[in-house]
Amino acid sequence: QVALVESGGGLVQAGGSLRLSCAASERTFSRYVIGWFRQAPGKEREFVATMGRSGGSTLYSDSVKGRFTISRDNTQNTVSLQMNSLKPEDTAVYYCAAGDYVVRTSYEYNYWGQGTQVTVSS
Repeated sequence: QVALVESGGGLVQAGGSLRLSCAASERTFSRYVIGWFRQAPGKEREFVATMGRSGGSTLYSDSVKGRFTISRDNTQNTVSLQMNSLKPEDTAVYYCAAGDYVVRTSYEYNYWGQGTQVTVSS
C-alpha cells in the first residue's frame, strides 16, 4: 500500500502555469505507475497523464498534450505535473494515483491522494 499526497494547486490566470507534486513516503514508490486525474464540478473524473515506473512510458489526454508534462523522481518519491498555458477548462480537483499499468482508465489505479484544487480564471 502507498499513501499519496498532492500539493501545488492554487488560483492562476488563464495562460499561466502551475506545478503539481505527488509525494509518497513509502520506499516502494518506484514500483508503481503514477497517474494524474482531475474532476471538475458536476463532471466525471477524467484522465490527465500517467508515467511508468522508470519514467520511460507516458500517456497524456488529448486535452493537455503539449501543455502539461509529467515527470518523476524515484529518489525523492515524487511525481510532478507541470501545467503550462492553463485554460479555464482546466479548473478541477487534481488527483494522483498509483497503479500497475500505464493506462488511462481510473479503475486500474488502486491508491489515490486526497486531491488539490486548481482554479484557472479567465
